[in-house]
Formats: sequence, structure tokens, C-alpha cells
Amino acid sequence: MTVAVIDYGAGNLKSAAKALVHAASETGDKVVITADADVIAKADRIVLPGVGAFAECKRGLEALDGGVAAMREAVLEKGRPILGICVGMQLLATVGVEYGEHAGLDWIKGRVVKLTPDDPTLKIPQMGWNDLHFKQPHPIFAGLQSGAHAYFVHSYHFIADHADEVLADVDYGGKVTAAVGRRNIVGLQFHPEKSQAVGLQILGNFLRWRP
Repeated sequence: MTVAVIDYGAGNLKSAAKALVHAASETGDKVVITADADVIAKADRIVLPGVGAFAECKRGLEALDGGVAAMREAVLEKGRPILGICVGMQLLATVGVEYGEHAGLDWIKGRVVKLTPDDPTLKIPQMGWNDLHFKQPHPIFAGLQSGAHAYFVHSYHFIADHADEVLADVDYGGKVTAAVGRRNIVGLQFHPEKSQAVGLQILGNFLRWRP
């Protein structure tokens, strides 16, 4: 199968693709970095990475000629699995409020707002390792248990409208959404490509996932 990593100028592209290639060595899937709408529409799986501000990433995505329409065709019409990473996850939301209010893809209902820990000694962004707490069973976390470590770098977080679409959270001066999911759509606030064995396990699970 073909896994399309969408290239829209949003950061951690090569490191995410490299980790996917490593995971795909066991599944035999082909990983391609692409900005081509036809490749995206025909892909068996899609990965939407992202680093930076919500609005900047959304503009980059919309600037792809036919890119968003191709994603809708693949994900919403054909039911192909998609994985959003970091800001790529946040773009799945209804709206982001970083530097103004900006519409997201609205594929998982919710808002992306500034991270405000209850503990004033905790720094923003959350940067470093944290323990995942799984809220809903999901194939992407197969073989992992709550307490698995993942690597985070973010200043904004996803507040989902529906609690059953929060797959995992972490404690950072309060509950912070770490993963969301609905049907063939899943998003990770953390960086699996920086999360060592746990991250590779999750990426491998994504490649094997049959929603």
C-alpha cells in the first residue's frame, strides 16, 4: 500500500517520513512525501504532520492545489485512514484560536486553545516526555499500556466536543488531550517520530490498522 505524507511546508516532514519508512519495513508499505493532489487522493493511507502555528499550517494546506479536496475524497468518501501529528492533529478540529480564530478541517469536533496548566511553575510549551493515559481502546495503541512515554512539544491543545473521541490524555497541570479519533481518523498531539520504541509501535499499528 501507499502512505502519503503530505508536504505543505509544515515542519517535521522528513523525520516523520523516516520513522514511517522504518515502521513500513515490517509491513511492506511504500511511503511517499507528496504535495500532489492525485497522489493524495489515491493513497491507501495519509499522514498529516505539522509544526508551528495553527493558522500558518492551515494556510499552507489550503495552498496545495486541490490538496484539501483530495484529502476529503480519500478520507471522508473512500474511508482511507489518516494520521494527524502535532499541528496536523490540531487541524482536524473545528477551529483553532492561535493568533485569531481560524477554521480547521472540522473532522473531529472541537477547539484548539492555549495550554494553561493549573500549576504556574509548568512551562509553556510543554516540551519533553509525558505518560500517556489511554481513555478509549483503539488499534493504534495495540501492545501499549497506560504509562507509555511519548514526546511532546506544544503550546496549544485540542479540547474535543465529545469525550468518546479522546483516545488518550496526559497530565500537565490538568488533563491535556494526547490523541483523538473517530472512524478512520486519528490524531496525535505528541511526536511518534521522536517517541522511540513507543512511537514506532504506534506508527506500525497505524500501517496495520483496518478501520
